[in-house]
Amino acid sequence: MPKNDLYEAPDYYLLDELLSDEHKLIRQSARDWVKKELSPIIEDYAQRAEFPRQLLKGLAEIGAFGPTIPVEYGGAGLDYIAYGIIMQEIERGDSGIRSTASVQGSLVMYPIYAYGSEEQRKKYLPKLASGELMGCFGLTEPDHGSNPGGLTTNFKDAGDHYLLNGAKMWISNAPFADIAVVWAKNEGGKIQGLIVERGMGGFTTPETHNKWSLRASATGELVFDNVKVPKDNLLPNVSGLKGPLGCLNQARYGIAWGAIGCAMDCYDTALRYAKERVQFGKPIAGFQLQQKKLAEMITEITKAQLLVWRLGVLKSENRATAAQISMAKRNSVETAITIAREARQILGGMGITGDYSIMRHMMNLESVITYEGTHDIHLLITGMDITGQDAFK
Repeated sequence: MPKNDLYEAPDYYLLDELLSDEHKLIRQSARDWVKKELSPIIEDYAQRAEFPRQLLKGLAEIGAFGPTIPVEYGGAGLDYIAYGIIMQEIERGDSGIRSTASVQGSLVMYPIYAYGSEEQRKKYLPKLASGELMGCFGLTEPDHGSNPGGLTTNFKDAGDHYLLNGAKMWISNAPFADIAVVWAKNEGGKIQGLIVERGMGGFTTPETHNKWSLRASATGELVFDNVKVPKDNLLPNVSGLKGPLGCLNQARYGIAWGAIGCAMDCYDTALRYAKERVQFGKPIAGFQLQQKKLAEMITEITKAQLLVWRLGVLKSENRATAAQISMAKRNSVETAITIAREARQILGGMGITGDYSIMRHMMNLESVITYEGTHDIHLLITGMDITGQDAFK
């Protein structure tokens, strides 16, 4: 992306009319922050495969950490449209930075709020909302990705504490997280959540290197070797897979909005380039094949915008189903990745350079299409929902 961020968000169907003044103010705040703080540095950090830690304070200030968490616990108490808008603006900048916010709000703060004790809420949520504490979410294991019910990380009752053993991988924020919400099996084989704090003996977070995707995001493992976890750190109000899956619904909802941000950025970049790039005596925007690409992009973006707006209304009314969220997550990411590839072609050779955001978005989306439920798994969730038949087994 050029250092001077010229982004203008497409709104072909005047969807801004569906937003409240508060929604627009929240969006403007996030957009201004992305243009000022994120856009000028992100290409450099992605090239170096380094996470820009200095952005954490700003993410907290624009309400990106737990925007739907009640004000009494440090959140902003916003609705789900506002949450989606914030994620869309951040991911327009970079998927990895949106991942940091998604994990903090949906996968760390949400389970503590929804499943934790009042003491846990008061202890952790305000500091997580302000960015004073950063968290990560431990579900995926080396041998258990799409089948989380098979996880082998476990804890045993050791009197005044639990002993936790196992390992997690592909964990966003792991290298710098202060706490981890970890899902493990108790002695009865039931999945429960534990809050593990950095500094507990036997808990390490080795960083994952050599990624071609999400290069400006910090990814790592969580390793537990007889970690003594205080009994007060068990999340008391949920057991079974519905705990972690409830968190993933929150995060997937944010991705459904966020991925459209990538698509909008790629479209905006390609449209501007096509108007300026002259070949055969005229701007390439005047050629039929380029117009076909651009027209299809804006059509798919508009359809996706309507889908997530309606989902946001349902989510704010507590009526959105897990299957509806799956459909939106899958559609948004597929739309974005297709648009990124088409936009790259419009830019020709320039599309592969760090002067523009497109190739970075394209590589990032290869992770987004897989994490929080793969492209294929979300398809089967929809299939099961409409047929009543479980194709997973």
